[in-house]
Amino acid sequence: MLKVQKYRVPVAVGAGLLFIALCGSSWFVLRQTGILENLGADSPQSELSLTQKDAQSLVLPLVSLSPQARAEQLMDIASGRQSLDQYRARYLLASDLIGQQQPEAALQWLEGLDAKYPQLASHIALKRAQAYTAMGDTANAEQAWQGILETYPSDPVAAHALYALGESNPEYWQQAIAQFPTHPRTLDIVRQKLQENPKQLNLLLHLAKSAYDTPGSGGIRDRLVNEYASGLQPQDWQTIAFGYWETREYDKAAKAYTKAPPTPENAYRVGRGYHLKGKRQEAKAGYQQLIRTFPDAKETGLGLRRLASLLPSQEAIPYLDQVVAKFPDEAPEALLTKANILEALGSSQSATQARQSVLTQYPNSDAAADYRWQVANQKAQAGNLAEAWQWAQPITTDSPDSAIAPEAAFWVGRWAMQLGRQEEATSAFEHVLAQYPESYYAWRSARFLGWDVGDFTTVRDVNPTLVLPKTRSRLPAGSDTLKELHLLGQNQDSWTLWQAEFENRQEPTVAEQFTDGVMRLGVGDNINGINQVWFLSQRETPEERRQWQALRAEPAYWYTLFPLPFFDSVVNWSGQRQLNPLLVIGLIRQESRFEPEIGSIAGARGLMQVMPGTGQWIADKIQLQEYDLNDPNDNVKLGTWYLDHTHQEYNNHSLFAVASYNAGPGNVAKWIRKYDTTDPDAFIEQIPFAETKGYVEAVFENYWNYLRLYNPEVNQLLRKYSKSQPGISP
Repeated sequence: MLKVQKYRVPVAVGAGLLFIALCGSSWFVLRQTGILENLGADSPQSELSLTQKDAQSLVLPLVSLSPQARAEQLMDIASGRQSLDQYRARYLLASDLIGQQQPEAALQWLEGLDAKYPQLASHIALKRAQAYTAMGDTANAEQAWQGILETYPSDPVAAHALYALGESNPEYWQQAIAQFPTHPRTLDIVRQKLQENPKQLNLLLHLAKSAYDTPGSGGIRDRLVNEYASGLQPQDWQTIAFGYWETREYDKAAKAYTKAPPTPENAYRVGRGYHLKGKRQEAKAGYQQLIRTFPDAKETGLGLRRLASLLPSQEAIPYLDQVVAKFPDEAPEALLTKANILEALGSSQSATQARQSVLTQYPNSDAAADYRWQVANQKAQAGNLAEAWQWAQPITTDSPDSAIAPEAAFWVGRWAMQLGRQEEATSAFEHVLAQYPESYYAWRSARFLGWDVGDFTTVRDVNPTLVLPKTRSRLPAGSDTLKELHLLGQNQDSWTLWQAEFENRQEPTVAEQFTDGVMRLGVGDNINGINQVWFLSQRETPEERRQWQALRAEPAYWYTLFPLPFFDSVVNWSGQRQLNPLLVIGLIRQESRFEPEIGSIAGARGLMQVMPGTGQWIADKIQLQEYDLNDPNDNVKLGTWYLDHTHQEYNNHSLFAVASYNAGPGNVAKWIRKYDTTDPDAFIEQIPFAETKGYVEAVFENYWNYLRLYNPEVNQLLRKYSKSQPGISP
C-alpha cells in the first residue's frame, strides 16, 4: 500500500514542462527516479480509446520522451519494415530534426512519406517546405509552398503557404484572411497589417472575433468601443460582448450586450454583468428590462431572483412570488429566499410554511438539500446528533447531485460513528466513495474506512507509487489529421490546426469544448485548459449532461482536470524538503492552475503564489542570490521551503500548515487557541474565513484526486466502489 515514511527522491535529470497522457510528458525522466511505473490500458472501449493497432504501437509510448531520448528507438523503427509505426517514426524523426536545426536530415525521412501516410500527407508537405526554408533553399522552398497550394488548397496547411508566399505577394495574405480566418498564421497577418495601419475596422473586428482570448484582445475590444462605436452592427457588439464576458470584464460586457441582438441570454447578461461588478442600479435596470422584454424566457426566472436580491425585503417578495408562480426550476430557491425574508420580518409561521413547501413540492431540489443541511448543522451544534443525522440523510438520496451531497453523506457517517452505529457509518462512507469519488469527502471517507491514504498528521510523509499513462487518448472532436498529430505529441502543430478547425467557439459541443481544453493544456495554457473541461459540468440540456457524464467515465477526462505540469521540479524540491509531492502539486493546482506568470491582486506570483517579500525572506534564509518568482523551478524551490516551514511550525500537521499557507500563521494560531483541534473535520467546519475553509478542502481534494488517479493501490480499491473511477494497472 502507501508507505508512510520521509519522501526522498533523487534529483530528476532533464527539464521542461511535464504534462502526461494528453499533452506530452517527461515520463522517461521521472521513471528513472524510481517513483513512476508504466500504465496499462484497463478501461472499456470508447470514442477516446485507442484502436488495437494503436494500443500495440511501439512509437506512441515514445511520444512523451524528449527528442534526444527517443531518437535511437525511432531510428530503429523507421529503418524497419513498412508499417504505420514506421511512418509515424519517420514523421517524428523529421519533426524532431527540424526543431534541432537539421533540416537536411529531416528531408531524408520525409522522402515519399506523404503517399504512404495519408493521415498526415498535408503536414508532411508542410514539414518539407519548412525544412527547405530552414536550409535557406529559397527555390525549393517556394516550390514546396506552391505545391501545398496546388495539392491541398482547402486544407489548413495552405494558410502556412499563403503566409510564406504572401511576404513577397500581398494577394496571398488577402486570400488567407478570406479562406482561413481563425488560423494562427492568418492572425499573424492581420496583426502585421494593423501594425502598418492601425485604423482598419474590418481587421480589428477580425481579431475580436477570431482571437477573443489572446493577449491584447482586451485592447482591441476597447478600441472598437471607444473609436468605432457608431460603425458597429448588432452582431459586432455580440462579438465584443462575448469577448468581454469570457475574459471576465463583466461591466464592459454588460454595456456591449445592450447593443447586441436582443435575446433572453443577452438581456440577462446585461443585468448580471453589472451585478457582478457591484453596479447595483445598472444591474436592477438590466434585470427589469429582461423581465419586460422576455417575460416567459427561462433566463427571466433567474433574473427575477437576482433582482430580488438587490431590493429591500418588502419589495423583493412580489418578484419572488412571480418566480414561484411561473418558473418551477427557480421556485425552490425563491421560496427559501422568501422564507428568510419573512423570518427577518417576524413572520415565523409564514417562513416555516415556505420552507415546508420546498421540502414537499421540491424534495429533490438543491434548495431542499441546502435547507436540510442548514437544519442538520443546527441540530449537530446543539448536540442533537440523532436529529442531525435524520435531517442530513435524505440529502444523499433525494438530492444526490446537489453540491452539498458529498459533505452531507460524509457527516451522516461521522454522526453515525458518534452515535455508535458503526454499520451505518461504514455504509455512508462507502456511499461517498461510490457516488462522489472525486470529492474531498471521499478522501476523508477512505481514511475512516482505514485506507492507507494519509491523514492530516501523516500526509506529509506519505510516499506514493505513481503510475503514468504510456500513451495519449484519442480526441473526441476534430479531423483525423488533428487526432493523429495529437497522438504523436505534436502539440504546437495540433493546436495550430485546431484553431483553424474550431469554428463553433461561442456554442461548442461537449466534445469540442473538451478537445479545446486538451489542446490548450498541450501548449501550456493550463488555467484555461482546465477551466474548459471543468465548465462542462455546467451544461444544462439532458443530452449535454449525458455526454458530459460519458466523458467523466474516461481516464482522459480526469487526467485533463488533474494534469502534472512541472512535476519534475515538484519531485525534486519536494524530495529535498521531505514533502509528499502530491500534496505540493495539489497546492499548486489550487494556487495557480499551473500558470507560471500568474499574479494575484495582493502581489503573489507564480506557481505557488509566493509574495515578493516572503520570497526575499526565504532567499535570505537559504542564501539564494538570484531568483525569479515567475520561473517555475525557482518558485517551487521557494514555495516548498515555505510549505516545509509551515509544517515545522505546526509539528507536521498538514491541515494547519496548509491553512497557514493561505491565511497566515497569526490567524491559524488564533483558531487553534479558540477551537477544539482534536477533531480536524469539526475544526475545518469552524474556520471563520470561508476562503480558507474552501482552500484547505480544495488542496486536499486535489491531493486525493492525484492519488486516486495515479496510485495503483488506491485506484484499484476505489474501483470496487465507483463505476466512474478510471482504471490503471500496476
